[in-house]
Amino acid sequence: MTPTLKLIAVLVLVEQVLLGWSPTSDRLTWALENAPVWIGAVAIAFTYRKFPLSNLCLWLLAIHSLILAVGGHYSYAKVPLGDWVRDELHLARNHYDRLGHVAQGFVPAILVREILARKLKLQGWPLALLAVSCCLAFSAFYELLEWWTALISGEGATAFLGTQGDIWDTQWDMCLALLGAMAALLLSRWHDRSMQKLKTGCS
Repeated sequence: MTPTLKLIAVLVLVEQVLLGWSPTSDRLTWALENAPVWIGAVAIAFTYRKFPLSNLCLWLLAIHSLILAVGGHYSYAKVPLGDWVRDELHLARNHYDRLGHVAQGFVPAILVREILARKLKLQGWPLALLAVSCCLAFSAFYELLEWWTALISGEGATAFLGTQGDIWDTQWDMCLALLGAMAALLLSRWHDRSMQKLKTGCS
């Protein structure tokens, strides 16, 4: 395990403990929001030897985990930072969940790009198109998961959905994930250099 991965693992563990110790949201919401972090952590633990991720990808995943952990602790509609922005800009709702969906496109786009570039040797516009398309597909599937969760859990999933009365919330979520994935392509050169360091053994 590289020093960077060790550091990130410790930071994510501390984040999960602190924000999961006594969340102000209910436990169901906390668990649902943090489940992707736990799944990702297990996946990395089983694959880091055969397929180590670039440092850029790892740090972005860590930032994404923090966004999810904060949303899980408070519930997205009640995150204090979102309330502050809402009040300062005189907005109609807490937009922290919008940040979460931009990250849902941005960070996975780098992860998918890395897998496609290293495993399938894709480059150029095919790589960019597939990375963005995969993220949009995942975002749409995640909206289906939220719907199924709501059907199964009933009122218990209200905080998890976080629609805040917006009838277009699902469409906004997918659109922002798409824009986030497209924005991630701006890091392509930085990402390429970070992946190149894996070949040279640099940390």
